[in-house]
Amino acid sequence: MCGIAGYVDQHINYDALQVAHEIGLAIYHRGPDSAGLWQDSNLGVNFVHRRLAILDLSTAGHQPMASASGRYIIVFNGEVYNYKRIAAQLESQFGLMAWRGHSDTEVILQAIEYYGFVETLKLLEGMFAIAVWDKESKKLYLARDRIGEKPLYYGYSNGVFMFASELKALRKHPKFIATINRRAIGQYLLHSCVPAPLSILEGIHKLMPAHYLELSYSECCEQILPKSKAYWRLDSSNKLDKSVTFLDASIECENLLSMVIQEQMLADVPLGCFLSGGVDSSLIAAMMQKNSAQKVKTFTIGFNDSKFNEAHYANEVAQHLGTEHTELYVSNKDALETVAELAQMYDEPFCDSSQIPTFLVSKMARQHVTVALSGDGGDEIFTGYQSYILTHRAQILVDKLPDSFQAPLANILKQGNKLVKNNKINRLEQLLNKDYFEYYLSIMSDFIGYKNLINNINLYPSAWWREQSSCNLITYLQDLDRGGYLPDDILVKVDRAAMYMSLETRAPFLNHKVVEFASSLPLDYKLADGRGKIILRDILYRYVPRSMIERPKHGFGIPLDRWLRDGLKPLVLDLLSPQKIEKFKILDNANVQEIICEHMNKRANHGSLLWKLLILQQWLECWS
Repeated sequence: MCGIAGYVDQHINYDALQVAHEIGLAIYHRGPDSAGLWQDSNLGVNFVHRRLAILDLSTAGHQPMASASGRYIIVFNGEVYNYKRIAAQLESQFGLMAWRGHSDTEVILQAIEYYGFVETLKLLEGMFAIAVWDKESKKLYLARDRIGEKPLYYGYSNGVFMFASELKALRKHPKFIATINRRAIGQYLLHSCVPAPLSILEGIHKLMPAHYLELSYSECCEQILPKSKAYWRLDSSNKLDKSVTFLDASIECENLLSMVIQEQMLADVPLGCFLSGGVDSSLIAAMMQKNSAQKVKTFTIGFNDSKFNEAHYANEVAQHLGTEHTELYVSNKDALETVAELAQMYDEPFCDSSQIPTFLVSKMARQHVTVALSGDGGDEIFTGYQSYILTHRAQILVDKLPDSFQAPLANILKQGNKLVKNNKINRLEQLLNKDYFEYYLSIMSDFIGYKNLINNINLYPSAWWREQSSCNLITYLQDLDRGGYLPDDILVKVDRAAMYMSLETRAPFLNHKVVEFASSLPLDYKLADGRGKIILRDILYRYVPRSMIERPKHGFGIPLDRWLRDGLKPLVLDLLSPQKIEKFKILDNANVQEIICEHMNKRANHGSLLWKLLILQQWLECWS
């Protein structure tokens, strides 16, 4: 795991070595073990690397790294779990090779030598952000993993093409100009994050998952930005043979997960697992312990508020599996102190409040291990969210209505909702009209309530960053979550929180072969009888008693409404004061003050909305 950055500037009138040093320091937390720099001073091409050594701790794994022929230079962030199989394939096809070390980076470079950049991407199983300079063709290649676990920003600023793992690295370039993208602020209020390919800054983009960018040197000089291209798409039409029984599918899924987890447990540093006591993390921990000769290290944090605490459930699972379990109960003070670091940690406005416990468990785990596996992706990939379950129930009821009755009923509901403005009625009308994108938005965010909060920003979301991929509603919702909510929210939350503590996280459920297999399953193998993740539960109960898992899930959250009224109240009143709101001229002061007053006086619970506004204002103060 590492941090990468680079730029192409043909008119360097500054100390390039000092700039590279400062860029590297900005992402030191992503790679505290060593720093690297490669430059072509004639062309102004510069690659910067910070290394968190996981595989091949020797200098043979140092980056930037040149290929055996010297043609290609790479900076690489992430892990490729199948690199040994790729190395064996190369040797089988082209003969024995003189490997300098045993890093996945070297194997990627050798594959590019023989197969080319795009074909190599198709071979890789893992999480990655990659930049490669081809000295022969004078081309720059950028790529991001299929699901979007690793971040990659890129774009032009003041005539210079730049890329980096985090925005804070770009800001260290002397020619970088930071101009706020007001359109991105509107999207942030809708989605609690800035969705790719947007970034919070004008001219800078996030590379979409499963995409690559090919940029010639002449295009860099002329400030031309080609469109990125996809090298992988999930084929939703690929379905499991109807003759495959649920038991057969469950066994196949278990074998696949076992292989993936074994590969993801490969590391030359201490490794462990996050454990919440839910289905996803418990299954990962169970299969890790099955594949380990030693006790697996597991980590949980707990809260004294019983409504948000699941630590005792995780402890039960850990005791049953026989892991080496560590838990930490954090006080409100510990959690509230984290808020001050969020703007620096996340680079962009980001307000998924579970970022706080995610950071705290990462901080604890880093005291014991350098790599931690997690259950991220289980809900999106195996249909686990409550919204899927409730939608499925509603869809069954709607489908029972005659077609001739659905449109008139939808119209009646639409007219009635103009008076009562009930979100549930609104969703039912959208289901009847098969307006699935609007339905998805109503689940994700009550955007109507934000229209009077910010000045001169179009809050209605554009559909250009989402594509409808299925006529089946549940599959459609999953595809939108997998393409948006997962990489833009969940994976950003985990990557920034963990890497802030120099901790690598790995998510077995996000191996693209697991994703493809889950997509091929019939819906009733994943969702049935008001429960999601049916097939994962079936596998888990071979390791853990059903009684330990079948219980209401609290979620990885915090008591936000209460904290904003007490521990965070001074910060709310400070950052959202009329004077500071007026300073940036983005939020509507009168409406914000009304929301604060209603929440503090307990006339309403505006915790989620206030948190969004607080994080936005904190970011503006930190980065302006």
